[in-house]
Amino acid sequence: MRRWIVSILCLSLLCPVKARAERYVALTFDDGPSGRFTRELLDGLRQRQVQATFLLCGYRLKEYPQEADRICREGHEIGLHGYSHACMGTMCEDALRRELEDTLALLPAGCRPVFLRPPGGKSSPCVTEVAQEFGLGILRWSVDPKDWAVDDAQKICRTVVGSARDGDVILLHDMSHSSVEAALAIVDALSEQGFTFVTAKELARHKGVTIVPGREYERF
Repeated sequence: MRRWIVSILCLSLLCPVKARAERYVALTFDDGPSGRFTRELLDGLRQRQVQATFLLCGYRLKEYPQEADRICREGHEIGLHGYSHACMGTMCEDALRRELEDTLALLPAGCRPVFLRPPGGKSSPCVTEVAQEFGLGILRWSVDPKDWAVDDAQKICRTVVGSARDGDVILLHDMSHSSVEAALAIVDALSEQGFTFVTAKELARHKGVTIVPGREYERF
């Protein structure tokens, strides 16, 4: 009997256990930078050694250049969210170009965005054409807890954690304490479940996706 048990144990050691496939998600933050909320978020992400993607508005870059510099310096990805946060879906090509050019001019030195996220996700053939012209993929999202309208960090967290899947792009904002608190709770909860947080660009790379300018991406 003892010999049989020893044999089983030896076989179990020889047979490798199949590793669980890694699961990746991207946290993305719209509408910033926003001063103290962005700083609070960056502090929490740094403590957790997590990188995220920030879709920034030009008018807020003008107001908070130091926060934008820190976002870039700490290894996060920066994308464009337009200058004015006006609806891009109804803009002509010239207006769209101005929105992007004016925002690009305010980015930290060396920052080369690969994504545009139109405010509210409102796109059009003109948005597609101008995104192609600027070499930008159009980044949408697959998980949206509508944190901008919910002043309840726990509810936001539950919504995201309950629906997150491998390859998801999670939409959040760094514009309120509840959103920042929820974002860090999401990182803690999903990390415990084995998820790895990466930037949107890194998520595409992990999934073998080449970003094509003008093409829309909801998840990878």
